[in-house]
Amino acid sequence: MTTTDTHCPYCSLQCGMRLRTADTGAAPVEVLERPEFPVNLGALCGKGRTAAAVLRPAVRLTEPLVRDVRGGELRPASWDEALDRTVAGMSAARDRYGRDAVGVFGGGGLTNEKAYLLGKFARVALRTASVDYNGRFCMSSAAAAHRRAFGIDRGLPFPMADISRTGCVILVGSNPAETMPPALRYFRELRENGGRLIVVDPRRTRTAELADLHLQPLPGGDLALALGLLHLVVADGHLDEDFIARRTTGFEAARAAAMAHWPERVERLTGVPAAALAAAVEMFTSAPEGMVLTARGPEQHSKGTDTVGAWINLCLATGRAGRPLSGYGCLTGQGNGQGGREHGQKADQLPGYRSIEDPAARAHVAAVWGVDPDGLPGPGRSAYELLDALGRADGVRALLVMGSNPVVSAPRAAHVTERLRALDFLVVADPVLSETARLADVVLPSAQWAEETGTLTNLEGRVLLRRRAVDAPPGVRDDLAVLGGLAGRLGVPKGFPADPEEVFEELRRASAGGPADYAGISYARIGAEDGVFWPCPDEAHPGTPRMFLDRFATPDGRARFAAVSHRPAAEEPDAEFPLFLTTGRVVGQYQSGAQTRRVEELNRAAPGPFVELHPALAGRLGVAEGQLLAVSSRRGRAVAPARVTDAIRPDTVFMPFHWGGEGRANSVTNPALDPVSGMPEFKVCAVRVERAAAAEADR
Repeated sequence: MTTTDTHCPYCSLQCGMRLRTADTGAAPVEVLERPEFPVNLGALCGKGRTAAAVLRPAVRLTEPLVRDVRGGELRPASWDEALDRTVAGMSAARDRYGRDAVGVFGGGGLTNEKAYLLGKFARVALRTASVDYNGRFCMSSAAAAHRRAFGIDRGLPFPMADISRTGCVILVGSNPAETMPPALRYFRELRENGGRLIVVDPRRTRTAELADLHLQPLPGGDLALALGLLHLVVADGHLDEDFIARRTTGFEAARAAAMAHWPERVERLTGVPAAALAAAVEMFTSAPEGMVLTARGPEQHSKGTDTVGAWINLCLATGRAGRPLSGYGCLTGQGNGQGGREHGQKADQLPGYRSIEDPAARAHVAAVWGVDPDGLPGPGRSAYELLDALGRADGVRALLVMGSNPVVSAPRAAHVTERLRALDFLVVADPVLSETARLADVVLPSAQWAEETGTLTNLEGRVLLRRRAVDAPPGVRDDLAVLGGLAGRLGVPKGFPADPEEVFEELRRASAGGPADYAGISYARIGAEDGVFWPCPDEAHPGTPRMFLDRFATPDGRARFAAVSHRPAAEEPDAEFPLFLTTGRVVGQYQSGAQTRRVEELNRAAPGPFVELHPALAGRLGVAEGQLLAVSSRRGRAVAPARVTDAIRPDTVFMPFHWGGEGRANSVTNPALDPVSGMPEFKVCAVRVERAAAAEADR
């Protein structure tokens, strides 16, 4: 038997694990603990423990598929036929409508090498501006706020281990007990060490049950809540005036905005009692160190960037930033949510987190690629805008989707499905026949996580090496080989190697000198050090586990306050749609469920969608546990069984988003976009809830 040290294929913790395989290099694969890896110390959630189940040929694609006519069935094809058809479809759209009519939609689970080469493929082989990725739906608001405040975006500017050693954590809109269970030990250890935990969430989640204080605001109330806390920090004399003077700028405007959010007003806006606001401020400011950690709860809003900015303001005003055991951090969601947004598959970025509109950045990357910088396209549409324009006169007409399932994961998903159907040509590269792949003209079977080598960057900014442990089934290819095959057919035979280490070496050069500088990181060094924190500009540099201790990454080295004020959600309840809907994850499934829904053990734990509602609301509707409910908004309708619990507000219902079909939560959600980040408003919309039988009778 052979063992291989590697990492879990799911969330941004990228837990260390060990795979045991037969010496032949073939399945089956056994997942073992790897207790020496510092992030999870051997602990694995159910998804990690069962990760090998998705490698089985029975649950995945093992040969290319093509569709001969629209409306016809997908049939098996050779790789040559599938790649030739893909290039023909792309070329036809380009020749008829122009280069930007060919688009690329990537994913936050792709390795750094894949994300890098996918962005290069779009800009060099296709020469299109139409490229973005599903990470726009996850961390983009926090990333924008992080850049605005600190000059750079790294989800956590400190290692996870620091969480257990700080004095107080405010955890906003995050439920690690279900989304990343091995991380929960840091919050338990925080309390065991005498620290305090404040959880902000409209639901009393398993994480909230651990808290010293649970603030339960209305969905969409996080911005007002943060402003109310800053108001009390100012009014009660808790400012760190020395830190503000030495290390920040813009405080006066931020203070003026916060002072308009007095506790009684914030109580009306959020439903959180003024006394609870005061208790939170006392708990946070009385600790010697403190952190604010946000996740999708406050970020997936049309005001997500400002909301995160307001929570960063709270850190800056109290001196909880740029110091050991203190700071603001984003708990990134997808497996490579951090690295995936750094290296060029985002509409406005080039590798190394460089702006595509910066002439110096364009010149640097173009030199690495061996192309004319003037030939590189400019910024394109953000993810939802790209999807919304599919098939339209000024939109993408031929699309490559790699590592994403927007039929389930996009807001206003029925509309997005219609736009995908409106394309002249759709090609999907995926390990499984996802809901999106079922619409494609060509489906390309991708290698799985244990069948390929590549780097990922976890939520701490630690660059890790996921190692190949087993051969892919015959007929399956790695995405790097797919991109190389397509590029060659498009007349660009060089610059798209299939060897991941060769791609990473080029990525190092492309990122050198950029905000996300990987120049000093190599495969050998990652293996020797169990990961290297960026920025790491050269091989003599130790890496940067903790950022901002001396200066922030702004031109003057100072952090910037954001002068933000409360504004309502893009859509709030009214007489027709009187309730809030919020969405999220459950422990047994992951993202769109394309892989986890193929694992029997996980399906037993989380067999399908549900509608969580308060007993008082269930009583008004005459609904009992398990009865079917219809949840309707101005955009669509979802049907799922009722789950009655007093852990949610009476004015709010919750649905997990892992399923397609009738129970698809994103049939209902609102695509209203944050003007800075392009983030859709997944976390709040106005809905009507009724018994499904009654709803059918009214239709």
